[in-house]
Amino acid sequence: MNKIKVIGLGPGHKDYILPKAVRAVNNSDIIIGAKRNLKSIDLKDKKIFEIKNNLYEIIDFIKDNYITNKIAVIVSGDTGFYSFLRFLKKHFTTELLQVIPGISSMQYMFASIGESWEDAYIGSLHGRENDFVKKVRKYKKVGLLTDKKWTPFKISQELINEEIKDRVIYIGENLSYENEKITKLDIKSVSKNTDYGLCVVVIIHE
Repeated sequence: MNKIKVIGLGPGHKDYILPKAVRAVNNSDIIIGAKRNLKSIDLKDKKIFEIKNNLYEIIDFIKDNYITNKIAVIVSGDTGFYSFLRFLKKHFTTELLQVIPGISSMQYMFASIGESWEDAYIGSLHGRENDFVKKVRKYKKVGLLTDKKWTPFKISQELINEEIKDRVIYIGENLSYENEKITKLDIKSVSKNTDYGLCVVVIIHE
């Protein structure tokens, strides 16, 4: 019986896709993934199912096809870090899944700024609430995935409002791509007028 492969593609650039992940994709008949992730791999001779707002449709498709086809579900970053794996595990047993990890955007970000992260709090503001102010008070390092609501400016303003001003913030945009930009700022210097989009933020008490 075929296992459903769940494959982490790393932060974005092809250089950061692990060789095992490439082999697993190449050996699959059907590739399921978001549009941006699908652009990162060779799709020649593959059947494609794009992830949009159709999660339950994808589950039904996998159930109908995984026995007779080798299916790979590709996700950005690492499979164990806020990925589609959690949703898949609600519908398939662990025995049916083969999980191949990738390099997370958070790993990449900490490496890029020359910091370890075993002593950091890691969380996400991407589509969810998180009491990150409490974490910033408690931890010397805090890594956060952002979204359009919780921008670097809003994060910094929240900290300032809570009288936390002695921190620096690293803002990582388009990580691993040619237009990558990593900015280091004092919390009080983050501009309201800068459109960062989705990015990774690391807050450090230096």
